[in-house]
Amino acid sequence: MSVIIKPIFTEKQTLITDKFSNRYGFIVLPNANKVQIKNAVEKLYNVHVERVNTMKYDGKLRNRYTKSGVVEGRTPSYKKAIITLKEGDSIDLFSNI
Repeated sequence: MSVIIKPIFTEKQTLITDKFSNRYGFIVLPNANKVQIKNAVEKLYNVHVERVNTMKYDGKLRNRYTKSGVVEGRTPSYKKAIITLKEGDSIDLFSNI
C-alpha cells in the first residue's frame, strides 16, 4: 500500500505551485513519516525530493439542519505533505487522466 493517498488540487495549492514551480502538495497516510513520503514520491514519479514539510489537520465539526432535526457530523482528519523537488525536476500530475 502506498503512503500517498492523492495529490492536492486546491486554489491555494495551485498558487503555491505557480509561485514555486518545484513544490507540490499531497494527502498522505496519517502515520507516514517524512522519509517514507520522500521515498514514495521518488519511486512513483522518478524525481529527486529535496525537502518534505508535513502538516496534520483535525476534522471540523459540521451541523446540518434537516426536517428531522439537527444532524451533527465531522469531516475527516488528514495529513498533508508539501514536497520540494530538486531544481529542474517537475511532476506531471495530469498525465494519467
